[in-house]
Amino acid sequence: MPAAREGVPVTGLRYVYAVCRPLGAPLQADLSGVAGDPPRLLTHHGLIAVVSHVPERDFAQEPLRARLADLDWRTETARAHQQVIDALTAVTTPLPLRPATVFQDDSGVRVMMEEREDDFRDTLDRLAGRVEWGVKVSYAETETVTATEAWEVEQRAARFAERLHTRLVAHADDACLRPPPPQSAQERNVLDAAYLVPRASSEEFVEIVDRAMEEEAGMRVELTGPWAAYSFVESASFAEPVV
Repeated sequence: MPAAREGVPVTGLRYVYAVCRPLGAPLQADLSGVAGDPPRLLTHHGLIAVVSHVPERDFAQEPLRARLADLDWRTETARAHQQVIDALTAVTTPLPLRPATVFQDDSGVRVMMEEREDDFRDTLDRLAGRVEWGVKVSYAETETVTATEAWEVEQRAARFAERLHTRLVAHADDACLRPPPPQSAQERNVLDAAYLVPRASSEEFVEIVDRAMEEEAGMRVELTGPWAAYSFVESASFAEPVV
């Protein structure tokens, strides 16, 4: 399958994955995007929209509404979308757009870039050279303990999560605390955070998390990433579909 191509006309709707600056290296040659079409690069005023061709039968406004109700289709599309974002993150700092951001043609994409150009440039400047890491802390609940013991475990977990968050913030340029996911009967979540970390500091950041995993018995620490900086993109910077 061909690599990303610049300026090659295609038919059908335009699916936009991200906006970025010129790539420091080419995307992988066999990269496939949504609906199996390889991504290509659409340049406008020194910015690049990473786009691919998608069929109207699935991505025009009315069919798309129906398709989004299909969990299998939605999962497959999200996976293909993320595959392109991950490939971009390996070679540049992308500003990811919402999945299923679709435009009628190249002109529609360029109009969007023109209207959001200042926001895109400001955001790309802020994110340049940085990636997102996610950290979650949880602990297992034991039904046999007394209420007093349960409270002590909860307090110990909260203190541990606070200490870890403080250390990680010191090695990040920004952080975002997210509401913990719904609690289960077996596990309690005490931290769910995203951190914007310079690539050059990522190894040290990961080492801090690794050490924390061994620091407090009974605590579960989950590290994910590196990702494109989804949590640090203002919602106003996302493009809205116009189809």
